[in-house]
Amino acid sequence: MKDVKVLIEALPYIQRYKDKTFVVKLGGELVERKDELASIAADVTVLDHVGIRVVVVHGGGPQADKLSERLGLTPQHVGGRRVTDDGALEVAKMVFAGTINLEVVSALRARGVQAVGLSGVDADIIRARRRPPKVVTDPKTGERREVDFGHVGDVTEVNTRLLTIMDEKGYLPVVACLAGDGQGGVLNINADTVAAAIAADMKAEKLILLSNVPGLLRNPDDPASLVSSLTESEAQALVRDGTIRGGMLPKVEALLAAVRGGVPRAHILNGFEPNALLAEVFTPRGTGTMIAGITEAERYRVEIGETPMSAR
Repeated sequence: MKDVKVLIEALPYIQRYKDKTFVVKLGGELVERKDELASIAADVTVLDHVGIRVVVVHGGGPQADKLSERLGLTPQHVGGRRVTDDGALEVAKMVFAGTINLEVVSALRARGVQAVGLSGVDADIIRARRRPPKVVTDPKTGERREVDFGHVGDVTEVNTRLLTIMDEKGYLPVVACLAGDGQGGVLNINADTVAAAIAADMKAEKLILLSNVPGLLRNPDDPASLVSSLTESEAQALVRDGTIRGGMLPKVEALLAAVRGGVPRAHILNGFEPNALLAEVFTPRGTGTMIAGITEAERYRVEIGETPMSAR
């Protein structure tokens, strides 16, 4: 009877999200573990089979670091962003558009999903320009210095027509986080940024970042300090006061970009938590942290009886 109750609870969400588009981003640390990848692939398969149109975007940072070290290269990161020199770009091509993309597609195919591997270069899904040198503040030392990120790009154009056609025809796109510069060059793009850009352009119902953290914690050492929902302005306030920093900052920036682009709800979930994706989509409270426009955030808080942050 408990299983029947779960199905009944999920029914309104199945009806609400049928034929809607979700963009789901997988962090490289999740893809690295075959058991975790298989579990997430099973969750994505459920979404696919109940009529939700899914686009998967993936990173592969840990795998790129390991291959770089095997090749005698030293990975460089500044402010949570990868510095991509000539050698690092070749590694990114091999890992992101090669090994990782194939592994994600294979995991979904094992579940019967018609998954197809792509990168942002294909059909100009993502076009970018090379990022100019930027002055960056080291979060640990407070030191400011100019950094040349190399072959790292900033998104200039998004064309998701191919992804829409594939979704309509029953195929599930799996997109690696590389982009073209319009002149035959390839640029490395942060996967969260790619996912947000695609979600906004496709008018997705949800952007979901699956990561190795439970969501946004007010205190990184206290899991009980999880913030379950935020409006755009509340998230910006936490950025200003330093609560959101380090590796969480680019993730929150991606969620905010998606919400500003018209995505109603954007989420960070712990991909290592079994069935976190299904719990977010098909249960009232969900899991992780959600950022939404103020109307959507208020609707969610009414649904779950949560007190707004401003009233806490």
